[in-house]
Amino acid sequence: MPTIYITTSGFKNLTAIQTVKLYLKNDITGIELSGGKYTSENQIDKISRIKKTKLISIHNYFPPEKDPFILNLASFDNKILSRSIKKIKQNINYSKKINCKFYSFHAGFRIDPMIKDLGKKFTKNLLSTKDDAINNFLEQVKKINKYAKKIGIKLLIENNVFSNENYKVFNDNPFLLTNAQDINGFFSCMDKNVRLLMDTGHLKVSAKTEKKNLIKSLKSCGKYIGGYQLSDNDGLTDSNKLFSNKSWFVPYLKKDLDYYSIEVYDKNLFKLKSQISILKKIIYEK
Repeated sequence: MPTIYITTSGFKNLTAIQTVKLYLKNDITGIELSGGKYTSENQIDKISRIKKTKLISIHNYFPPEKDPFILNLASFDNKILSRSIKKIKQNINYSKKINCKFYSFHAGFRIDPMIKDLGKKFTKNLLSTKDDAINNFLEQVKKINKYAKKIGIKLLIENNVFSNENYKVFNDNPFLLTNAQDINGFFSCMDKNVRLLMDTGHLKVSAKTEKKNLIKSLKSCGKYIGGYQLSDNDGLTDSNKLFSNKSWFVPYLKKDLDYYSIEVYDKNLFKLKSQISILKKIIYEK
């Protein structure tokens, strides 16, 4: 039975605990913990003790930390890399604790972005070479995967988004795994315990920036897709808009996976619940 989650990251001004309670009050029980405000409370432990929270997953940089940083498993900054590895291992352990068999995180970067740049045009920074960054990322993921496999956790790695705004800044692509060629090259070197978390919003923007065929890109990654993060946009900005049963990716969506995340940023709970209904109809459609 596929599991459908809704991310907490659309409610940036609430703690994840507050968002979870809001979701449960509105009968949304599949919840992907991602984003939200920092709190000194142990959010994951506290959330796991709330009644009805049986379908929880942890995504990327969660829970937020008092001293924030951007998780980057391709970093050549020893401090950032060390913190990233520690965070990922911590969340693998948490995933085991909350009985979720998946932990998902973002592909790496050729830069170390600043916190203030998140969701915006990135500040030009010193780029590592693409080959160096991907080799570093491969090495770190393989090490992490050994740790995850020992305790029975599957890893999902999300494709990055490359916007035209960032192309104008760098005149190059500072992100890893934004197109089908790079995605397929990476996962062909990976154990089957590591799969792709296909972010449809990211792929749409990246394909337009890199002048790739969007549908061909999605289809060619198919054998490596282990889960989805679903949203739609105008192809220019990863705006996390609502999707419909006529959205571009619907005819190509794999329907036999265990992980479907709705990453729509809309505070209207009725609309969020309707996204679940739309997705269920798509998945179970014969």
